[in-house]
Amino acid sequence: MHELSIAASIVEAVTETVANHPGAYVKEVRLRVGALASVVEDSLQFCWQIATEGSSLYGSALVINQLPVIVHCDACDLDSQIDGVQSFRCPNCGEIAADLRQGRELEIESIEIEDPETDDSKIGALKSIGDHI
Repeated sequence: MHELSIAASIVEAVTETVANHPGAYVKEVRLRVGALASVVEDSLQFCWQIATEGSSLYGSALVINQLPVIVHCDACDLDSQIDGVQSFRCPNCGEIAADLRQGRELEIESIEIEDPETDDSKIGALKSIGDHI
């Protein structure tokens, strides 16, 4: 189950980011996950509970924004969402569209914290966690 290593990597990255805000409580972590990232959302949510146990992120919500696969077709010069990952063909003209524009993401989009010392409530993170895995 690679979702556990993904969850652990997210916890590590968020903990590093939030270290600049002592006393802050992490309320929510938002992810951008592409359809080709091979992440099972239910498994990742389950693993999040395990990975955050005993950490400063315990009790925080993990919000996953699933991103569809978008390809660019050279023949049409259009970006289009494909219905499935079995065929990378342009839905407009049927030509092979191998230029992937979206769908592989695995990024921390934002971290919502409650910081009693400041008025800051969101940390924009947009950090790829693929390097941590």
